[in-house]
Amino acid sequence: MRRYSSMQRKRKRRPNQALELQKKLVRAVLILGAIVLLIIFFFGDHGVYQLYRLQKEKSEIQQAIVELRDEKLQLEAEKTRLETDFEYIEQLAREKYRMAKPGEKVFKVLPKNAGE
Repeated sequence: MRRYSSMQRKRKRRPNQALELQKKLVRAVLILGAIVLLIIFFFGDHGVYQLYRLQKEKSEIQQAIVELRDEKLQLEAEKTRLETDFEYIEQLAREKYRMAKPGEKVFKVLPKNAGE
């Protein structure tokens, strides 16, 4: 009788152990699945990290656009001034290209070197 009762006890333990093992396996699979989903959520093609990077790139591009628009406005103003303001043209010719009116002399002033 003892043998039979001990076998019966073992049989009862085995289904419990199998059930516990099955529960642990399900938990492990669920935890692994959750970890994989979190990794995809943060680092996937449409993840949080990619979204942050794209927003940063977008703000940099928008800043570059603003700077280019400002430069365009300045160049348009310069163009208008070159087309209409003859005094400005004369000033540029004198300063940039060292041009002079007939009878004027152009002097070039050299900066004093610190070593001399």
